[in-house]
Amino acid sequence: MRVETEAAAVADRAGARRRWRSLPRFQELGLIIIILLMGGVLSYFGYRGARPGEPNTFLNPSNLVDNVATPMSYYAIMAVGMTFVIVSGGIDISVGSTLALAGLAAAEVLEHFPRDAPGWMVLPVALAVPMGVGLLCGLANGLLIVGLRLQPFIVTLATMGIIRGIAISSPVQKTLPVEGKYLPAAFFENFMRREFWGLRLMPMILMLAVAIVAGLYLSQTVGGREIYAVGGNEEAARFSGVRINWVKLRVYMVAGLTAGLGGMVLLGKIGRMSVGEGDSFELAVIAATVVGGASLAGGTGSVLGALLGTLIFALIQDGMDIVFNSTEYQKIIVGGATLIAVTVDMVGRNFRARRLGG
Repeated sequence: MRVETEAAAVADRAGARRRWRSLPRFQELGLIIIILLMGGVLSYFGYRGARPGEPNTFLNPSNLVDNVATPMSYYAIMAVGMTFVIVSGGIDISVGSTLALAGLAAAEVLEHFPRDAPGWMVLPVALAVPMGVGLLCGLANGLLIVGLRLQPFIVTLATMGIIRGIAISSPVQKTLPVEGKYLPAAFFENFMRREFWGLRLMPMILMLAVAIVAGLYLSQTVGGREIYAVGGNEEAARFSGVRINWVKLRVYMVAGLTAGLGGMVLLGKIGRMSVGEGDSFELAVIAATVVGGASLAGGTGSVLGALLGTLIFALIQDGMDIVFNSTEYQKIIVGGATLIAVTVDMVGRNFRARRLGG
């Protein structure tokens, strides 16, 4: 009886969170303020660094798109999938390896198309191959975690090495397309690098499309509420009738799918894929998700927060290039920001627990 009462309480709290999640939460508003402040500071340095008669080096549209939005896009797409996993109470540190393998698979297939192959033939393959590879990697993670009842960190640590090893050992060349072959123009020039008003906006468009679909699913559907319920209290969710194993399997499939799509976006940005791509991406993706408000304890997080967290790191990277003309301290800043965010989350959870207990 007590378990059923607890399950009902969890369901009520999940419903309340769902109603409030339609509006930016206090933490997300705080992130927006931080982003605006960072933009103001970078605009000042961008003005000082510009030569007489030249536009602000930060506010220049080409800088905002090419150096902020485009690098942000594949990180943010993966951060969306990571949000699903972390909200459910899990973790996935194999996304960087999945991105590399998915991008290599896409490049391997696309390089065999004629350079002038039509878009109706190329684009479905360019989407299906990396997303299919990512989905399989996510499915493998989910099956191992659910079937063997292993800790997600241990499983994804192992699969991170396995997937990277497959990527290293599969192609004859370590970089694809191989010398003398090219990606079809329908994918590279006419799709991923297509210009709108003189700017290459396709990576950002794909990022926003993924964020909108995922955000609506997570905040407005029964499946999304189930993910929050599992991360908030797995036992109570189980007694409420939630299929725990299916929820866990689903979130890892989503993480793999978004990592595969991120690999396609990165391939379309640089026009090639090497076995070393995606190295340490998992740290940046997890950091952006946590800074965006997702709790590593599960039950808390949003797609909007993941986007804002990713944008903060994109601004840091661009700012270091503008102010210091170097990005060598980026990993230090990412690691430090992650440590601070996790500490703040832990302190906040302990404070709330004491209030509820007292």
